[in-house]
Amino acid sequence: MQAPRFWLHPRNKSGVLPIILAPLAAIWRILGQRRLTKGPRQKIPVPVICVGNINIGGTGKTPTTLALQSLLSENGIDAHVVSRGYGGSETGPLQVNERLHNVALVGDEPLLMAAFGPVWVAKDRAAGAKAAVKAGAQMILLDDGFQNPSLHHDLSIVVVDAEIGFGNGNIIPAGPLREPLKSGLERANLIISIGDQTAQAKLGQNWPELALTKRFTARLKPLTTGMDWQGLRVIAFAGIGRPAKFFNTLKKAGAEIISAHAFADHSVYSTAILQRLSNEASKKAAQLVTTEKDAIRLPQDFRPKVLALPVRLDIENAEELLALIKKPT
Repeated sequence: MQAPRFWLHPRNKSGVLPIILAPLAAIWRILGQRRLTKGPRQKIPVPVICVGNINIGGTGKTPTTLALQSLLSENGIDAHVVSRGYGGSETGPLQVNERLHNVALVGDEPLLMAAFGPVWVAKDRAAGAKAAVKAGAQMILLDDGFQNPSLHHDLSIVVVDAEIGFGNGNIIPAGPLREPLKSGLERANLIISIGDQTAQAKLGQNWPELALTKRFTARLKPLTTGMDWQGLRVIAFAGIGRPAKFFNTLKKAGAEIISAHAFADHSVYSTAILQRLSNEASKKAAQLVTTEKDAIRLPQDFRPKVLALPVRLDIENAEELLALIKKPT
């Protein structure tokens, strides 16, 4: 399902629904706090860098994790990603092989990331980290593990979409937050906010409390592949946390978006939906385009009909960030 619209309203301006849902939000908060106090957290022989968020849904964790793994690899550090494998049936620990495994087994994000570096799926994060260390990992990138109490984090990174910030500032189901913003920021060592300069400025104005935490800014940029998007007529579709972000990126790349279809995050595309998209593209003489993560979830026989727009995260002051990661607090 898509996030309710009132979740994205400015804080204190989201209407009556957050008030009605406040009791349920209080229960979520209490359960979350209890979960975080479970312990003690296990410490493993290599540094654990947690990449997570305070919001539910797509803030940019996957491109951030990929960017960090690439940055570490370029500097001689063999960092393995450990993920719970959301949407996959595998309990693990299992090292993902993008040529042998599929989305149903390991989930879409691990399968995508495995094309770029070592990735493990494990419902038990500590077991996954230990398996990675045994296989030679010099550092663990814990994907979406900020609220997971099983492992000691040597450095905790919170990723936020600068355009939407923290929505209306309320906890699920009254808003998009997994936990109170204050407690989340207190546990975070640094923030990576993703967006253009306008969005970054708006984030700072709307959420002045971020000034108390070290913050790095970053932008998602289309990967140069030789593909000329300028003027290309496209039917765009995406099942990610915030499809509008993908559509805007495609538009900025120069594509002419004839129509755009937003689906829920991690959507499994039925034969009927794919046939409908294919018919529309044929009727309107347009090219089907989606995200890399969505392309991973498409049936093999349908993929040739679809172009994927690859994007990569460009982090400002990446060398400073690398120094912090190599010497976590």
